Amino acid sequence: MGSTLKYKIIRYIGYTVELLVFFVLQETPGFIPAVFGARPVLVVPAVIAIAMFENEIPAMLFGLFGGLLMDFGFSGILGYHGMLLAVCCYVVSLIATNLLQTNFITTMLISLVCIAAVTVLQWLFFYVLCGYGSVLYALVYHYLPIFAYTMLLMPIAYYFNRALALQIRSKEE
Repeated sequence: MGSTLKYKIIRYIGYTVELLVFFVLQETPGFIPAVFGARPVLVVPAVIAIAMFENEIPAMLFGLFGGLLMDFGFSGILGYHGMLLAVCCYVVSLIATNLLQTNFITTMLISLVCIAAVTVLQWLFFYVLCGYGSVLYALVYHYLPIFAYTMLLMPIAYYFNRALALQIRSKEE
């Protein structure tokens, strides 16, 4: 087994463990305090940060894995978040590798768009299209606090994955 392949496998195992730990922390009741009744979705910033440092196909697969974890935790339609995050991570990785320089500002801007898209689509498909009432109230007082709380945790995911990717890639080369 080549040295490059060995470090790539180590990096992928690290990403997998990270997603599993974030998922367990996200789903543990009372572990992360609720702010205005909202709890963050830790898996979304993690997969976006992974996508910023990986090529398109691995990013898409980690997005799919993170989305399926979210589907298991939210007890919704199995595959919805998997497909959504797979597409999102593929596009993020494509943009990060070909168009933008990966730094904190670009990561925060891209994650702002991605997390907003995931949150609004979740509100649209799981609240509005189900015919519930008070749709704007739910958006403002439930979904927007989740969005804001999740965005607040994005820097942690970015710096963790940046350190992981740079440390292992420096050994890889």
